[in-house]
Amino acid sequence: MIGVSTQQFLEIDQIREGVILLKNRALRGILMVSSQNFALKSEDEQTATIYSFQNFLNSLDFSVQILVQSRKLNITGYIEKLKELEKGQTNELLKIQTGDYRKFIEELIKGSSIMSKNFFAVVPFTFFESQLQTKKGIKELLRPSGVLGQVSEEQFQRAKNQLWQRMEFVALGLRRCGLTTIPLSTEELIELFWTYHHPEEAEVGYYPELPPEIIQ
Repeated sequence: MIGVSTQQFLEIDQIREGVILLKNRALRGILMVSSQNFALKSEDEQTATIYSFQNFLNSLDFSVQILVQSRKLNITGYIEKLKELEKGQTNELLKIQTGDYRKFIEELIKGSSIMSKNFFAVVPFTFFESQLQTKKGIKELLRPSGVLGQVSEEQFQRAKNQLWQRMEFVALGLRRCGLTTIPLSTEELIELFWTYHHPEEAEVGYYPELPPEIIQ
């Protein structure tokens, strides 16, 4: 049986300068988005939030993918720190209270899973859109150095700048909804995709060490 690399099944060609370059020469940027407790807001605040989000969606002239990542939260390290703190207590009362708190946490999570959720906005851009805005236009697309061939550094930088403009537009729209956003760096993007393919290792807090040369 012929060995097959996982990378052959991925649509990602490379990740550089905080940008995902797909095999079809499309680009993606990812914003990590904060959350808010909608249920705790007053009725007027809820209405205002919905109205702001509706205006944000109506203002978009490109697609945006909303991604929700749910993952089991491993707190083994936290329990171990509590044990160390308990042993190091010189005050007997504090030692007892620390031990009781540790046992309470252990009983609380016994038989159940604590889930953490992360929210992301995936913003797209294509070299086709970038080329349409240049004087060379469609002719450039048909050349070997165009979208269907090797991407030049100039083409990449031009498309990346336009992608970042879209990401800033999305960030502004979400900010009006009371949400904060952070664009993921190259290292963070790699870790994000790694966790999807290695969920068990990610749940215990293990992440591979990335070579410095691939972190741009």
